[in-house]
Amino acid sequence: MLGGLALALVPLAARAQTPPPFATHKLVLQLSDASRDKQLLIISTANAMLKAYPDQIAIDVVAFGPGVELLYRHGPERVAVDSLVAQGVRFDVCMNTIDTLARETGHAPELNPHAHKVPFGVRRILQLVGKGYVLVRP
Repeated sequence: MLGGLALALVPLAARAQTPPPFATHKLVLQLSDASRDKQLLIISTANAMLKAYPDQIAIDVVAFGPGVELLYRHGPERVAVDSLVAQGVRFDVCMNTIDTLARETGHAPELNPHAHKVPFGVRRILQLVGKGYVLVRP
């Protein structure tokens, strides 16, 4: 009971930054294209893994290149992303991509406030793989 109370007191963003303490599985999902089908597949995969391994899995979605569209503030999958964040899934957005978009269009897209800004998406994937995460690119 105290563990649940302590978890409730930890801000949502902080919970998504660290894997669950008893995570026996660690998964990084790569999203590098803008296909809505791929976005839905990422969301579906994360949901399925949370269901299959409740409280035993750490999931990090890394979006770069055209894949960053999933993490736009007013994107069509915003509710699904926010729901996954509430369940402990972390979403990383490549700031190299965002900076490129800003140079090309004159402004940076507004991002989901739950998205964690990382300098480079591929570097983030390499870091996670180095920590034992399994890379899946649906």
